[in-house]
Amino acid sequence: MIEDIRGFASVDPRTGREVERIGAETSPADLDDLCARAAVAARELAALGRAGRARLLRSMARSLAERRAGLVAVADRETALGEQRLNGELTRTCYQLDLFADVAQDGAYLEATIDHAGETPMGPRPDLRRMLVPLGPVAVFGASNFPFAFSVPGGDTASALSAGCPVIAKVHGAHPATSVLSHDALAAGARAAGVTPDVVTLVWGREAGVGLVGHPAVQAVGFTGSLGAGRALFDVASSRPSPIPFYGELGALNTLVVCPEAAASRGEKIAAGLAASFTLGVGQFCTKPGMALLPAGVHGEAIRRSLAEHVDAMSAGFMLSERTADAYRRGADTLRGMDGVRMLAGGKETGGGGGWTGAPMLLHADAGAVTGALIEECFGPVLVTVEYTSEEHLLRLLETFGPALTGTVHADAADGGLSARLLAQLSGTVGRVVWNGFPTGVAVAWGMHHGGPYPATTSALHTSVGTTAIRRWLRPISLQNVPQELLPDELRDAPAASTGLVRRVDGVLTSVREPARMATDSTKGTSPR
Repeated sequence: MIEDIRGFASVDPRTGREVERIGAETSPADLDDLCARAAVAARELAALGRAGRARLLRSMARSLAERRAGLVAVADRETALGEQRLNGELTRTCYQLDLFADVAQDGAYLEATIDHAGETPMGPRPDLRRMLVPLGPVAVFGASNFPFAFSVPGGDTASALSAGCPVIAKVHGAHPATSVLSHDALAAGARAAGVTPDVVTLVWGREAGVGLVGHPAVQAVGFTGSLGAGRALFDVASSRPSPIPFYGELGALNTLVVCPEAAASRGEKIAAGLAASFTLGVGQFCTKPGMALLPAGVHGEAIRRSLAEHVDAMSAGFMLSERTADAYRRGADTLRGMDGVRMLAGGKETGGGGGWTGAPMLLHADAGAVTGALIEECFGPVLVTVEYTSEEHLLRLLETFGPALTGTVHADAADGGLSARLLAQLSGTVGRVVWNGFPTGVAVAWGMHHGGPYPATTSALHTSVGTTAIRRWLRPISLQNVPQELLPDELRDAPAASTGLVRRVDGVLTSVREPARMATDSTKGTSPR
């Protein structure tokens, strides 16, 4: 983020030129004020209940959709991602908000549990009621490559609000104007729902971002970005007098394996899909396949030739920022200069205009050279191929690569034995295994997990995409012998506004819609459940 006394620069990556100055560094006093307002907003979110928060999220989604044209135009000017891509991303962002409205209304995320008082083989048991409750205000750091879906109005914000946690979002230096317009849309949606706009606020500047992570009012952090920046903020969160969880998606090298029979039967199709995947968005996806393991022999060589043809026909594309473009060039040059690495193909460079571009590049590495930078992520449109000579060689090669967000396998039925071994091995090191497809693109769904062991993320237990992302912003509380009238509605024997909620009552999953039953097991007492 480029700052001077006039504010922060909003730059067009197609020209490399500043378009406007916007915002101002958030001072420590301003940060204290934002955090105090967020603490008040947390109480309002709690009072809204699940149904009220669902209305809030849907109102925010409508507000974003109503401002689509202006949001997409500014985001395209700041990111060069193109209106078609950005329209799709904004649709996804609105869908995320609507989906987390459904999550709030569904209520299953609460893990509501009731153990009535009674006798057990261990003696008398008190009345115990357990559920998950919001942590409080949280900080969100978005990503440069998704100015909507992983930024101010993105999945971290949607899941946190669904849980009941206000969001203080760090304005991203690669798209500050988009961040402001997105925040304005969310604020308008909050007002339309009768909710304070302080449920989402903004901070500006690197120092303010560090201060935000260290502020005692902030109870958790969601981060999407580079390993270096993420690890630095993780260390701040961990070294506080009262440490807080830091959920960082940092990225890693994603591998793709083509099994022998799949290479023989559909090598050209795999090559076309792989070429499109690693160059999608100029390679600026955290799920981009960066390493392709191909079988030795004519079929693997045919895939390499086809990949080279696709890459040679491509041209450079605009990258998100000067920093991103410079890092890609340095990373690609390092790979190209390593022993045992040769260049197979390169896209056409573009001349003039002064913008920040990155050209696609296809490299091949000898199996014995796979070390150092070859096992690290290079953010941009570069793919490295490596040849394996047997199943055992392939499995040993895979052990070379560290944890990642994804691992992809292309296999046919005749690859069955190897397929099972690959699935078992990859399942131990990645957050998502992709079969006969390509990892770019992350579905917003109940069954999605977008995470992985470090350095893919700082917590392999949680996802940043999908409905279980809400779990990051919650903590459990157990209430013992608390009177019915003081209990949250979801934990009362006869809830007033929780129809359809599924709870575990005396060990049995039970819907609130079911009529009350009397327990007959003497080990569970005789209280209604």
